[in-house]
Amino acid sequence: MALILNEEQQSLKDIAKDFLEKNAPITHFREIRDTANETGYSQELWREMSELGWAGILVSEEYGGFDFGMMGMGGILEETGKTLTPSPLFSTAVLGASLLEMAGDDSQKSNYLPRLVSGELTTAFALEEGSHHNPTNINTSAKKDGDNFVINGKKTFVIDGHSANLIIVAARTKGDESDPSGISLFCVDSDNKNLKVIKQSMVDSRNCAEIELKNVTVSKDDLLGDLHNAYSVIENVLDVARVAIAAEMLGNSSKAFEITLDYLKERKQFGVLIGSFQALKHRAAEMYSEIELTKSAVVSAMNAIDEKSNDSARLSSLCKFKACETSHLVSNESVQMHGGVGVTDEYDVGLFLKRSRVAEQVFGNADYHVDRYATLSEY
Repeated sequence: MALILNEEQQSLKDIAKDFLEKNAPITHFREIRDTANETGYSQELWREMSELGWAGILVSEEYGGFDFGMMGMGGILEETGKTLTPSPLFSTAVLGASLLEMAGDDSQKSNYLPRLVSGELTTAFALEEGSHHNPTNINTSAKKDGDNFVINGKKTFVIDGHSANLIIVAARTKGDESDPSGISLFCVDSDNKNLKVIKQSMVDSRNCAEIELKNVTVSKDDLLGDLHNAYSVIENVLDVARVAIAAEMLGNSSKAFEITLDYLKERKQFGVLIGSFQALKHRAAEMYSEIELTKSAVVSAMNAIDEKSNDSARLSSLCKFKACETSHLVSNESVQMHGGVGVTDEYDVGLFLKRSRVAEQVFGNADYHVDRYATLSEY
């Protein structure tokens, strides 16, 4: 298993770095935040990102994508983590693309994926129903009514749910609460009159939504994948998503560390640079070591996803756990080493801490994944 990027993957990452530094620096994030942008991202920037092919990285060539794999997508997401770039890349190009690729039939793929690749279609995955990640906790019901299904329930923490054109909903079609069997996936148009979307702003100034479904009727053609048997697909997609968000968190930690090192080299106290203090050197060395360990965990998990390894589930939990642990440490230390100014809006480092806290909760925090890793390892 290679732990370094090949020439094509490195080239893609370098292109992403140059594009984002030029077109979406942290000042771009501040502009989106301060203007209360309705979608939460620049639609023009998303169009440009789609033209670069980023929306189609995980989509097969048959449907207009590039099938470049997680190693390619992870490199891009790492760079977006460094610039805090808000976009539908995660919700659409990772979650939506993976759900449609893994569960969709030929008709659904032909209908949705080319539009997703072009940037015309954005998606959101309505899965969570509680305050903590639990993919089997599905109470939203979908009851058969002739050739249709009627969906009722409520979803929380739907990333980009307020702006997506297509909502992919996990609903229970049989079985009891927390039963992995009996879960199905449905494609729901966001303009469905019985769909109530409540936009919410999070501490990192990104957007998510609560979604209420009251007698939302969809046809049998909107069933994504096999009836009652969506859980295995959901778990596979979640593993892809966990690795993807871990790659973004790696970028977040790397940039916060870089900003902090620069500050240590310019801030003086008692007439000397604070970077010369041995205690701060030790703390910086610990951050560097943890970032390098995280990088190895993320690259290993990306490789496992691309190779369809039997170890991909374990490695996805390992990398999400490590990314959470490192992101928490680095964001805390970065703000503390800046002193009181670290929590002011004038300095960028506090923005990385806020994004870190939200990303830690996406599809399972550190505690969730250390437990899952142990279970999968039969401890």
